Amino acid sequence: MDRVIKKAKALKGEITPPPDKSISHRAVMFASLAKGDSRIKNFLWAKDPISTINAMKSLGVEIDITDSKEIIVHGKGLYSLKEPDNVIDCGNSGTTIRLLSGIAAGQRFLTVLTGDDSLRYRPMKRIISPLSLMGANIIGRDENRFPPIVIKGGFLRGITYEMPIASAQVKSSILLAALYAKDETTLIQPHKSRDHTERMLKNIGVHININGNTITIYPPKSDLNCFEITIPNDFSSASFFIAGACIVPNSEVLIKNVNLNNTRTGFLEILKKMGANIEVLNITEQAGEPVGDIFVKSSPKLKGITVQGDMIPKLIDEFPVLCVVATQSEGKTIIRDAKDLRVKESDRIKAMTSELRKMGATLEEFEDGVEIEGPCTLIGTEVYSYQDHRIAMALSIAGLIAEGETTIKNAECVDISFPNFYDLLEILQK
Repeated sequence: MDRVIKKAKALKGEITPPPDKSISHRAVMFASLAKGDSRIKNFLWAKDPISTINAMKSLGVEIDITDSKEIIVHGKGLYSLKEPDNVIDCGNSGTTIRLLSGIAAGQRFLTVLTGDDSLRYRPMKRIISPLSLMGANIIGRDENRFPPIVIKGGFLRGITYEMPIASAQVKSSILLAALYAKDETTLIQPHKSRDHTERMLKNIGVHININGNTITIYPPKSDLNCFEITIPNDFSSASFFIAGACIVPNSEVLIKNVNLNNTRTGFLEILKKMGANIEVLNITEQAGEPVGDIFVKSSPKLKGITVQGDMIPKLIDEFPVLCVVATQSEGKTIIRDAKDLRVKESDRIKAMTSELRKMGATLEEFEDGVEIEGPCTLIGTEVYSYQDHRIAMALSIAGLIAEGETTIKNAECVDISFPNFYDLLEILQK
């Protein structure tokens, strides 16, 4: 499906973004390992989290869905999973395959994990290496680089592991495996990444200590607690509308009930440093996460800045739309230390460089980032999504300020995380 985006005069109104994707994945997995019935409300009904539901069902977990689309997971404990009778298809979801690898590493049976064309070229050695050190028997395609992954787990030992990259998926995979280890596991992160896993593990009764970038987890001595959770709304999904309201003239947008976890909101920090007109309101707590409303107005005096180091893990999903904002900012915006973006759903550095150049932007591409000169006038043209949901949505925001019409090729990939993205975009356009 292609999508045509026309230049907007303004974005105005109030929206609620979809539920948090990261927490949706984890809620289903942790409920599956807990003892008793867990209830999950405000789940993200998008392709990636649905892959996680199907994967846990393949492992023998009973999952019911109510008429109101709540999920009831009938967990039977850490050691209740069963050997799947087929290969588990993780779809496009890197979270599913990496976190599930950690769970499978603790099982005394065979699990085979694969995914779609994109996922089968996502790097897996970053989880295979530490899980192998813990005692799991894991092999992957092309010398352990890619899926499919074959896992024969069980009899794990705790390790001390210094992570070469800051990755919430890698960290979570190891922490899940550590639930099955005979002694504690310590992880040392180079920078702090998303901490939803640590928060949820604490909430279900796991003993976990956090000291700066060091995490120590102790194997549970009893069953994990079942729970009820109402998932907050996704900051990464909200970021596209935050960016749009900043760069489309005469805009005023209120985005409701957004997860404001400080390991996720680097994009807000960067935009404020660039001069964005953003206000955070009505901060409360939901499911152990800070939540609030974000009010954004047009910001015509944005300035380019340098983004690097420990800020990168806090805005890893927002890189594509940050590139769009940078095209409208005075001076140079430099983004470095982001090499891991080359192995996401697409090579996001290459994708944004290529497609924004088509629209008339001035960019220099580095191995680990980009330099963008602004402000510039974007010209509507045909651009490609690379079957990457965040590339498609970022280019759609670029289309709102481009002269003429912008056609997003294969725009249906937004269904991976944000099925009603284009509906909300139309609601706000004036």
